[in-house]
Amino acid sequence: MPNSPDLDLLIQAARTSGEIATGYFNATPEVWEKSGGQGPVTEADLHVNRQLEADLQAARPDYGWLSEETEDGDARQATDRLFVVDPIDGTRSFIQGSEDWAHSLAIVENGIVTVGVVYLPMRDLMYTAQLGQGAQCNGVPLSTTKDKPIEAATVLTAKPNMDPKFWADEAPPFQRVFRSSLAYRLALVAQGQFDAMLTLRPTWEWDVAAGSLLVTEAGGTVSDQAGKLPGFNNAHPQLHGMVAAGGVHHQIIAALA
Repeated sequence: MPNSPDLDLLIQAARTSGEIATGYFNATPEVWEKSGGQGPVTEADLHVNRQLEADLQAARPDYGWLSEETEDGDARQATDRLFVVDPIDGTRSFIQGSEDWAHSLAIVENGIVTVGVVYLPMRDLMYTAQLGQGAQCNGVPLSTTKDKPIEAATVLTAKPNMDPKFWADEAPPFQRVFRSSLAYRLALVAQGQFDAMLTLRPTWEWDVAAGSLLVTEAGGTVSDQAGKLPGFNNAHPQLHGMVAAGGVHHQIIAALA
């Protein structure tokens, strides 16, 4: 089935983003610390954001805009459709010279992600999904893993999420693995490379919008940490964490406090 015009638009925008970002990669870009402990931002993030906003808003002027690197406002909530963008997801990895950073681009319609792209230019991985039409990586269909015992599962998550306060009894004995980019974690779950990912802290929509569609279109399940389906374009654009998985989703949710 051919791509929708919106998906083609996001794919091209992601490739342009990759061309910009790779020009700064391992070239000591200028780095600033955001206020409020929100982490670092580089001149590459800001350059990519400017280009994305210019290109995407010119192509779809009636779509709203939500990006990590653009000051938020109320206008986006008056639109039926909007772009939800993280210009570089995994900025710390980018700064450190790791290749595990991504461009995350999504379109949300009435709170639901309809198109998503996660692109890792240094790894030449283009993950794409359209609502109801499946997910792919470089044109190859994706599928999440199926049911398995939780002790045999591999889960992408940061170490603080293993704190006993998050678990009803104790954290299940799954194998914990880490990748900096939440978007890449979701893509790897959609690809069946790992069984699940979870983040148990307030989660910005731009980090997970595109990747969440990849997982559901690959046959997996995505929820917040209470087991509820995530909705996007909230007035405050954060979710109550995220659990995304193949067949072990219900086991992880059941084990949480």
